[in-house]
Amino acid sequence: MLIENYKYHYYFSGIPNKPLIIFLHGFMGNSYEFEEVIKLLKNEFYCLVIDLPGHGETQILGGDECYQMANTALSLINLLDDLKIPKGLLVGYSMGGRLALYLALHFHYRFTKVVLESASPGLPTEVERLKRIKSDEQIARKLDRIVEKSDWIAFLSHWYSQPIFGNIKNHPQFQHLIKIRLQNNPHELAKSLRFMGIGCQPSLWEKLKDNTIPLLLLAGEYDEKFIDINTKMAHICKSCRLKVISNAGHNIHFENTIAFVENIRQFFLEVEPMS
Repeated sequence: MLIENYKYHYYFSGIPNKPLIIFLHGFMGNSYEFEEVIKLLKNEFYCLVIDLPGHGETQILGGDECYQMANTALSLINLLDDLKIPKGLLVGYSMGGRLALYLALHFHYRFTKVVLESASPGLPTEVERLKRIKSDEQIARKLDRIVEKSDWIAFLSHWYSQPIFGNIKNHPQFQHLIKIRLQNNPHELAKSLRFMGIGCQPSLWEKLKDNTIPLLLLAGEYDEKFIDINTKMAHICKSCRLKVISNAGHNIHFENTIAFVENIRQFFLEVEPMS
């Protein structure tokens, strides 16, 4: 669907009269990121999965500013308007989790509950943001230099060797994950990293303190960095609930799909106490 300068690719799965969940994938993912999760949820929910700018089959018809978080968030709200979706549940993973938090904090009236998987409110200081922008630019240049499929595979192998991903490379379906990642255009991913990387996004730490939407924070037991970040988030935001998932690193929904589904199902279906 064409929304101003965004031609979004998305699909629905599940039962239309059930509660709607909007899924936002992570960096280098696409709309098939949550396929195993949706298989387990589609009888109880109606799922909307979207390719984010720079990923999958979504096309950007405007300039580089279209990849920025604020503009992307507004375009997604416009997409929901066109799809006649006034309100819904929201799940975001990593980059998609940062975007989901931005949506929840700036368009709180559109979302009833939000699950943030391995996500953060950004970097709190300008020094940290500038350092990260410099680091991400080096990665973006590597993506821009990819020409052959073998280069792309080598990049992904190195990417998933990062400590936050734990033992993901030993997962029996790891090659399927790589196959999904290879569907992306590395040059488009470089744009996404340059303009919606964590160094470029506004810090949401202060705004998080005033959040009232119920938030479920999920972090994998092998992902110490995000356990620490999410513990701090839960400490400053009373509506946040943190759950550490066993047998998983950064990519919980891939490494421990059953536990991921059980937690979001319970969170979304439970009745909130009257205030």
